Amino acid sequence: MINMKYLKIPMERIGVLIGSNGETKKDLEEKSGIKINIDSKNGEVTFDENNSADPLMILKVENIINAISRGFSPEKAFLLFSDEADFFVFDLRDYAGKSDTHIRRLKSRIIGSEGKTKKVLEDLTNSKVSVHGHTVSIISDIMRMNILKKSIDMLLTGSKHATVYRFVEAQMKELKRSERLGF
Repeated sequence: MINMKYLKIPMERIGVLIGSNGETKKDLEEKSGIKINIDSKNGEVTFDENNSADPLMILKVENIINAISRGFSPEKAFLLFSDEADFFVFDLRDYAGKSDTHIRRLKSRIIGSEGKTKKVLEDLTNSKVSVHGHTVSIISDIMRMNILKKSIDMLLTGSKHATVYRFVEAQMKELKRSERLGF
C-alpha cells in the first residue's frame, strides 16, 4: 500500500525548496533517502511515507519542507536532521485574528527595531527564528524550545521586551546550571 505524504507550500518558496539546479531537493533526498516530488505549478509536495526504513525520517523531512516554506534557508532547515532539533510554528492569526494591521504589529514585536529582538532571542537560546507571512517559526534543540516558545508567546501577548529578555536570560542560566549538574 502506497501512503503518500502531501504538503502545500507557498509558491514563492518553491524555488528555495528546489534550489539552484535542483541542489536543495537533491541534498534533501540524499540525506533522507526519500524521493520527493515537487509540483512547481501549484506548490504541492509529495513523498512516499513507506520510502524510509526510519519512521522519524518522514517527520524530519516534513519539518524541513515546512521550515523552508516558513522562510528558513535550506541550511537552517537542514538542522532538523539532528535528533536533538525540533520545529514549531506560531500562527499569528491565533493572537490577532484576521486583522492585517494587528498581524504586522505582532511581527514587528518579534523582529524588533532593526531585527534586534529576533537576534537577541536567537543568540540567547542558540536557536533560529523566522517571521514569514502570518507565522513565526522556530528551530531549536528540545531543551531550549520551551524557553523560546514561552518568550515568543510573552511578546505576542504584550509583555515588555525587557521582561522577556530577563525571562530568557534567567531560564538559560538555570538550564546551563542543570546541565552542569547533570540533570
